[in-house]
Amino acid sequence: MKLLVLVDGSASALRAVREVIKQMAQDKGSQEVHLLNVQHALPGTIAEGPASRAYHHDQGIAALADARAALDEVGVPYTYHIGVGDVGEVVAQFVAQLKCDEVVMGTRGMGAVANVLLGSAATDVLHLVNVPVLLVK
Repeated sequence: MKLLVLVDGSASALRAVREVIKQMAQDKGSQEVHLLNVQHALPGTIAEGPASRAYHHDQGIAALADARAALDEVGVPYTYHIGVGDVGEVVAQFVAQLKCDEVVMGTRGMGAVANVLLGSAATDVLHLVNVPVLLVK
């Protein structure tokens, strides 16, 4: 089973990673883990080039650091990826490209009103992928 775990550097994302670790211990490590950090595209006036790619890479590596450390600590193998763009669309692309069976992501605990007004990465992912999504609170 291939898992795509969204990581944004938040405590919520780290809880999702810890849930994956727990699942792998129960399933004897039968999952293939892919960590994904999605960086927002820079404003339209900034050209895409080596400097912006380096910026996104550095920011992505920083956001992935705690999740990678948690997986390394318990010996869970993983591959990490850094995407750029709209979270839902990038996740859907990676799900299709990697042929993932499930998406695992944290939630920030937004209430219903805040979710309606502000939107949510979780809501976007739920609408755009065709695999189960495990939301970890």
